[in-house]
Amino acid sequence: MNAPLMHSILKRIATGPELSKDISREEAREGMRLVLDGQVDPVQAGVFLIALRMKRETDEENLGMLEAIRDATLRATAPVDEVLDVGDPYDGYNRTLPASPFLPPVLAACGVATVSHGVERMGPKYGVTHRQVLSAAGLPVDLGPEQAAARLGEPGIGWAYVDQKAFCPRLYALAGLRTLIVKRPAITTAEVLAGPVRGRLKTHLVTGYVHKPYPRIYALLARHAGFDSALIVRGVEGGVIPSLSNGGKAFHYHGGGEETSTEFKPAELGIVQSVRAARIPGSSDEGQDEAPLDTAAVAKAAAAAGRAALAGEPGATRDGLVYGAALCLWHLGRHGSLKHAADAVRGTLDRGKALEHLR
Repeated sequence: MNAPLMHSILKRIATGPELSKDISREEAREGMRLVLDGQVDPVQAGVFLIALRMKRETDEENLGMLEAIRDATLRATAPVDEVLDVGDPYDGYNRTLPASPFLPPVLAACGVATVSHGVERMGPKYGVTHRQVLSAAGLPVDLGPEQAAARLGEPGIGWAYVDQKAFCPRLYALAGLRTLIVKRPAITTAEVLAGPVRGRLKTHLVTGYVHKPYPRIYALLARHAGFDSALIVRGVEGGVIPSLSNGGKAFHYHGGGEETSTEFKPAELGIVQSVRAARIPGSSDEGQDEAPLDTAAVAKAAAAAGRAALAGEPGATRDGLVYGAALCLWHLGRHGSLKHAADAVRGTLDRGKALEHLR
């Protein structure tokens, strides 16, 4: 156990809202490394994570946490020049039926090699995750980074999912501790930027946010992690697909430059919906009923809705995929406008190309 360093860190960051002090990037990195390596007592590890969150992490602390996580990440390079990395919320969805697990095959069918990543289950939401939906659809969810990278290079596939337990097992091992501390720990922001699969020349990030401070933080971390560009979407439940019924907003940067924002409306992409996302079967007002969420049943419903959308069935899930994929294609410069990008995605779906890539 490396008690002296952690003792020094905790004395500074865990002394209340007015007396807590910030630590350096190097100290945050080393503190997180000790936690990942199991070199400190679990109680100290929990205090370290929650104290940073309660006092609010500085940019330097966030960067240090990210560096430690990336140091522990197993990484592979896909045999393609560019890769799009989809970083959806690891704690999933509990108020809407997620369409985003099917974004990678849609984008692959549009010529963009795409990887997504996540976990089976994570707090504080314990919602329906990419892994649960893809597993319910009978798709591979236990690939290592090398296997996932290889799939991105296969013309008939071009997409993959890789689980945190495969690409960063030491971080995945903290799931139990994260459950015990209840609140979202400081690592929640950084883990979606681990980048387990990279492109030979460029790697691009798309992730989502809800709260206003986060686009700047995600852009800062994405540049530091080496993402050549980032698209940070104000999405439903913090995901990468905006509301289907209200105006949307995204922040983006290219070539490591400063981020700028763009606002848009679903109608501009030919989307007209009264709901913000596909509803969970049996729920009301686009939300979860009071009964505990049956994640297995919701994952099964999301898998069926995703397959149907890729087969051409109209509805909120299809519109969500059109919206999310169009944003990505527009961001990557594949089309000059969101409208043209959306039309291209619809054509891909109508021709059955996305369903072919799913299979």
